[in-house]
Amino acid sequence: MDNPLESGTSFLHQLDPRIRIMCAVFLSFAAALSHHPQVAGGYLILGLVLVKLGQISRQDLSPRIKPLLWFLLMIWVLLPLTFSQEIIAGAGWFKVSMAGIRLSAMISLKSMAIVLIFTALIATMPLASLGKAMHQLHVPDKLVFLLLMTYRYIFVIREEYLRLLRAARFRGFCPGTNLHSYRTFAFLAGMLFVRASLRARRVYQAMLCRGFARTFYTLDVYLPNRWNPLFFVGMLTAGFCMTLIDMLWMYS
Repeated sequence: MDNPLESGTSFLHQLDPRIRIMCAVFLSFAAALSHHPQVAGGYLILGLVLVKLGQISRQDLSPRIKPLLWFLLMIWVLLPLTFSQEIIAGAGWFKVSMAGIRLSAMISLKSMAIVLIFTALIATMPLASLGKAMHQLHVPDKLVFLLLMTYRYIFVIREEYLRLLRAARFRGFCPGTNLHSYRTFAFLAGMLFVRASLRARRVYQAMLCRGFARTFYTLDVYLPNRWNPLFFVGMLTAGFCMTLIDMLWMYS
């Protein structure tokens, strides 16, 4: 699947992939562990700044945000009704809790911030560059291979599933909530696993025939420049400052 974010020429596209990976992981963990909505909002603003630096258009950002918005909508519908403390409105069993609203707001701010940070720093690099950078950062090879192969072939497996489902419908299969439909989907899942296993074996043999020796190669060149350390120090400073503010508010 083509990624339109890889071909940009923005400031972020020129940074070393290793710097971007380390910054994305650090900022995401810091945002996820924050306790106050003001701090989580700060990470959200930082994510928006990174998206601006990456020159990511609204059209390219929307497909990555929409699934998250559906999840957050479910959170906002369920959580305010599941808490029994700080009831602000309700009648009978229908009660809206301020504690649930606060938790929903924190989840929304954190998840939006993390998605924006990863979109700006990780999604803007080619897959080969990501694998090479992870390899240079001494991430275990098996984990890197699993990540890259999963991303590369998840769309192939999806096409295989759609082909099997299309063949079943040509034979008169009509999905429903009955035992026959459940059995048919179980057969489809089994066939999908069998075909995925056979394809994985063929891909592995093809890689060995082409001399694959657990080394990542990429044609993308990232020349050393003065912005790499400045960006790294700037992101670490921003993360540490917001973490310090969060800790001071938590223990004050």
